[in-house]
Amino acid sequence: MNDNAAPPPIPFLDLKAQQARIADDLRRRLDAVLAHCQFILGPEVAELEAALATYCGAAHCVSVSSGTDAIQIAMMAENIGPGDAVFLPAFTYTATAEVPLVLGATPVFVDVDPRSFQIDPAALRDRIAAVRRAGKLRPRALIGVDLFGQPADWPALRAVADEAGLFTLDDCAQSFGASLAGRKLGCEADATAVSFFPSKPLGAYGDGGALFTESADRAALYRSLRTHGEGTTRYEVLRTGMNGRLDSMQAAVLLSKLTVFPEELVARERIARAYDTRLGNAVTTPYRVPDSESAWAIYAVLLKDGEQRDRVQAAMKARGVPSAIYYPRPLHMQPAYRDQHDGAPLPVSEDLATRILALPIHPDLTNEAVDRVCDAVLAGVA
Repeated sequence: MNDNAAPPPIPFLDLKAQQARIADDLRRRLDAVLAHCQFILGPEVAELEAALATYCGAAHCVSVSSGTDAIQIAMMAENIGPGDAVFLPAFTYTATAEVPLVLGATPVFVDVDPRSFQIDPAALRDRIAAVRRAGKLRPRALIGVDLFGQPADWPALRAVADEAGLFTLDDCAQSFGASLAGRKLGCEADATAVSFFPSKPLGAYGDGGALFTESADRAALYRSLRTHGEGTTRYEVLRTGMNGRLDSMQAAVLLSKLTVFPEELVARERIARAYDTRLGNAVTTPYRVPDSESAWAIYAVLLKDGEQRDRVQAAMKARGVPSAIYYPRPLHMQPAYRDQHDGAPLPVSEDLATRILALPIHPDLTNEAVDRVCDAVLAGVA
């Protein structure tokens, strides 16, 4: 054995370690699906919807095939389409913006807060006013994103949206499990969309998502839209819908993972605190949204500039420590959206893209691995 051998690379996400912890319960649940063979909307789906609604205190949960489909179903239910303006942050993943565009609506990009990276309520108010002055679009909806695991400023966002008469959708794709003012996210907007992509804090073994709402009418509409717009029977078609159902296998996986989800959130918080302590004097560590608890889907630091970020990434790579950039380019600068953007300056989003860097964070990251990550970052900063 070579005592001088380099330590193995640290995984950015370790689903194998998590699977080992839940192996017996996971196998039991998957075997049950194989036994009853109800692979689409089987009993596990209804069980999961009830468990998720209880977890976040929502009146209704409707599971769907992905987080993107959750956003689309919510937008379709409001008849959002051509001529409508949908306000959303410029600094987020493309799914938030592509859905309005697919439906014929226009995404209107809003700058974000430089500390929290969440959509800036003051900037939102200004963008709504600008759209009204231009007179080309009808302000119809706000998609607020709970970025990286932390909640957006929903009290302020709701106030702005109420003034403008906007439908509000919480894109909680990265932040299921987070809390604001002592309450789990899921009830802050007219509807909440969640993703269960494998890398999310609560992730399936494939695509999956859910919608939460306090409205029984909206929940019924979501259930119809996810199943081709059907009515009370399979072959009664009331509206144009889509194939957006969650399969039973993914529901079984999520039910098993939900049993360890609370303790995993505690582990993520512990790791985030360790990063704060070791790195706080060398880089800008994440700002904590007041009166909140993060799900820590992503732990992102800010470097001084792009050159320093390059040095830090190189130092990390040399030590077998992975990193990622979320996001290297704000949405209004992406080729797919350039023609949709009205040219308004969004300086915070543009600056963040040049300096942000995400570090590994997952419940099975050991103390030794955390130290290796910190050592690598500090070596790159020095």
